[in-house]
Amino acid sequence: MNLLEQRAYFEQNKTIYESVKLNFRGVDGYDVYNASIPFQWEGRSYIYGRVERREEWARSWVRLFENTGQDEWTLVPDSMVYQLEDPYLSVIGNQLVLGGTHVRYKMGRVDTYYGYFYKGSDIQDMYYFTTGPEGMKDIRLVELADGRIGVFSRPKSEEMRRKYGSTSMIGFDMINSLEELSGEIIENAPYITGLFDEGEWGGCNQAYLLDSGMVGVIGHKCYKWKQEDGEEMKAYTNMSFILDPVKHEATDVKIIGTRSCYPAGPSKKTNLMDCAFTSGIVMREDGKVDLYSGIGDCEVGRITIDYPFEGYGNIVSSQS
Repeated sequence: MNLLEQRAYFEQNKTIYESVKLNFRGVDGYDVYNASIPFQWEGRSYIYGRVERREEWARSWVRLFENTGQDEWTLVPDSMVYQLEDPYLSVIGNQLVLGGTHVRYKMGRVDTYYGYFYKGSDIQDMYYFTTGPEGMKDIRLVELADGRIGVFSRPKSEEMRRKYGSTSMIGFDMINSLEELSGEIIENAPYITGLFDEGEWGGCNQAYLLDSGMVGVIGHKCYKWKQEDGEEMKAYTNMSFILDPVKHEATDVKIIGTRSCYPAGPSKKTNLMDCAFTSGIVMREDGKVDLYSGIGDCEVGRITIDYPFEGYGNIVSSQS
C-alpha cells in the first residue's frame, strides 16, 4: 500500500486512549514545538523544546524544560540556550547526546543548515563535538546490544528522487564510539530500502534498542496533497518500523499517528495544518506508550497508543 492507502487504513482502525497538548511555562510570547522526547536525568524529568515566535521562521532556540505537573513543563532558569531547531536526545554510555538543526544565514536569508551535536554528563554544561553533513536533518543515534552505536541518516536530494522515487531515504551505519561520528560517516550510511513509495519522504526521529537485539524506530513519513482551492499541503504522519541492524532490513513499517489524533489547534502556516512531526515514545506502566509529536509547527501533543513494537522485544532502558 502507498502512504495514502496506509493512512486510510490507519484512520479506520486506530485506537487512541488519550489525546492532549503539552503546556510550556516561562516562555510567554513564544511557541514551543518539535520537542525531544521527555527523559529522566539524575532523578528529574526534562524535555528540550524548540522555542520560536509564531510569526517567525528559522529563528529558533532550543531550551530545557523540567516537568512540573501533568503535561506541564517549565523553563529551567539559566539553562544553556542552543541556536538550533528540532532537538533530539540520546543516551550513549553514561552521557547525554543532544542534537539539533543549525540554520546558517547569508545576506539575511537562509543559506543552508547542518546537524550539530553536543554531549556531556552535566545537563547544564554540554559540549559541542561534531557536525553532520550540509543540508541533512534527522540524524539519530542509538546504543546497540554489542556496545556499538547505530547511526541513522536522512539524505534528501533531487537526484535521489530521480533514482528512488522518494525525495529522501533513511540510511543506517554503525560506529564504535562517539569519537567516530563525522559528517562523512553519516553521509555514506547505506540506505534502508522499502520505507518510502514514490513522492514520499521521511526520517527517523527516535531509535530504541530492544531486548531482542532489534532496533525499534519511531519516525515520520510524509507526502503532499492539494486542497480544493489548489493550495499544496504537507502531510506529516507518525510512523514506526523494526530494523535488523545486522541484516540491514526493515519490517513492520506502519503509521501510528496522524494530525487528527491530536487535539485541534493552529498551525504556523496554512499548508502545515496536517503536520504531526514525530518526537518519539515513552513507555507507560500499563504497557502502552505515550507518543509525543510536534503539531502544526507551533505546539506539542501527546497521544497514548498501544506498544508499536509488539512481538519484536521490549525497550532496553538506558536513561539515568
